[in-house]
Amino acid sequence: MTGLSPGGWAFTELLVEVFRVNGLLLAAGDELARPAGLTSARWQVLGVVDHGPSTVAQVARAMGLTRQSVQQTADALVRDGLVELTDNPKHRRAKLMTLTPAGRSALRYVERQQAAWANAVAERLPHAELRACLSVLRDLGDLLEAPDGE
Repeated sequence: MTGLSPGGWAFTELLVEVFRVNGLLLAAGDELARPAGLTSARWQVLGVVDHGPSTVAQVARAMGLTRQSVQQTADALVRDGLVELTDNPKHRRAKLMTLTPAGRSALRYVERQQAAWANAVAERLPHAELRACLSVLRDLGDLLEAPDGE
């Protein structure tokens, strides 16, 4: 790539590695969630809705995704009986998603599997490096979310 400074090159390498690891994490999430009848995407939506009734748009914002992609996942979760739609007193057309007992059970199963997996992975990496990586990714996310010039 031409025109990249050393910092720009390092950032580009980081981007490529984040994309690679994201794919691996999604695949691992699919494996963890499969026995509960979920995918990584369904698991993520259930996790947001678990914090309280949410519209599709609210879930999309929380996950950094488009409303349309979350709508497809929400429709599948409703169809499979894992979430239900309820009236939203703040908006006539934007229904609220809430977990059904089956959705809550599936989510709790995946959370238990994820905890065991996370503990096993974390044992193989230095804790200080994990914390430093988290700090850098949070700083990068904050920088990318900030309006230009801030």
